Amino acid sequence: MYEDQIEGRNAVIELLESQKDINKIFITKGEKHGSIYKIISLAKKNKVVIVEKEKKKMEEMAQTPNFQGVIAIVPPFSYCEVEDMLQVAKRKKEDPFVVILDGIEDPHNLGSIIRTAETAGVHGIIIPKRRAAVVNSTVNKVSCGAVQHMKIARVTNIADTIAFLKKEGLWICGTDMNTKTLYYEQDLAGAIGIVIGSEGSGMSQKVKKNCDFLVKIPMNGKITSLNASVSAGIVIYEAVKQKRGHIYKNK
Repeated sequence: MYEDQIEGRNAVIELLESQKDINKIFITKGEKHGSIYKIISLAKKNKVVIVEKEKKKMEEMAQTPNFQGVIAIVPPFSYCEVEDMLQVAKRKKEDPFVVILDGIEDPHNLGSIIRTAETAGVHGIIIPKRRAAVVNSTVNKVSCGAVQHMKIARVTNIADTIAFLKKEGLWICGTDMNTKTLYYEQDLAGAIGIVIGSEGSGMSQKVKKNCDFLVKIPMNGKITSLNASVSAGIVIYEAVKQKRGHIYKNK
């Protein structure tokens, strides 16, 4: 079984506080200042081995340029099943709220989307097994450790997964610049799955056809497209806004 690594102080602190399995933590020799003290304290509390290494060795080991003098070695990320995120919603007595990523390839975009989704209370994120970014050290760092608190499923076929979610009562909202409906004009308050397409070509035709409705974000400037993670954040938080409004309306 291969190992993965989590880099950066905030990401490692989140990892330690989540009490997930950690095989070992490496710290740059002489780097004992600031939040490193908190990492050492949490590691001792969780009985995680800490190893000091020379700066050059740490730089050779790091997978990201800004690892901030700390690298945690962990078991590979544990993906869940789609059913698991629906169970989370059921336990919380909330309408299921999932994000479906149709071919996001940039790990920075994936990390940003995971961070936004976690803060918004999304129950899970679905990604394809092929031609898409996976959870790695870069994704973890960009998400500021949010991957430790988010259910993420890797599936063979996004279209089939959408069909399953629809049977479970979710409405599937796709994002597409060629539709007429603006994102804030669509009802997103109930059980919802929001589909975000790939950075270059957007959603595949098969996935698009399986969506219940499509929405777009208005573009009023010279640039006619947004970064995938920004688009995801806008639509996700519109759903949050509508869900909260729906709750207050029914109180």
